[in-house]
Amino acid sequence: MTTTEASVFQRVFDSLSQDPGVVLFTALQWIPERSALRRVFTSHPDAYPLGAEKTVEVSPGWLGTVIADKKPFLAADLSGLKEVFTDVELIQSLGCGGVINIPVLRDGDVVGVLALLDAEGRYTQRSVETATTTVAASAAELAAAFAEPEETNHQEIKEAARKDALQP
Repeated sequence: MTTTEASVFQRVFDSLSQDPGVVLFTALQWIPERSALRRVFTSHPDAYPLGAEKTVEVSPGWLGTVIADKKPFLAADLSGLKEVFTDVELIQSLGCGGVINIPVLRDGDVVGVLALLDAEGRYTQRSVETATTTVAASAAELAAAFAEPEETNHQEIKEAARKDALQP
């Protein structure tokens, strides 16, 4: 990840930490060919490492809301989290029990999803509106940052292949 990408995600995380509040924050690049999400930024790299991927076919309600309908998702309590996420125990161990997911669009398509997690009962519809407004203020930068990891990975692969070809 480039410094520019990290600074955009960090700046949005810092802003969201103020209001509506965030304990755990991740930025997930959407890979439509595999219905997968790849983590490109995280506030907790030990628990949620960069580059890890997860598929989302286990949660059709989430997929329909965030990816198909391109709308924010709110699970304000543990029962809502359990319907969508398989790692609820890890989420709880970090002091979280609620989530807001906000899709990031580029040319009308979802390119990434921001995940904000905090204590159970902390998030409300007002929290979703506040977070959505904050994300909208940086939407173009976020969309570009989500597009870059894939492009950067392709460039790194090409560069590594070129170096291998040059070595005896």
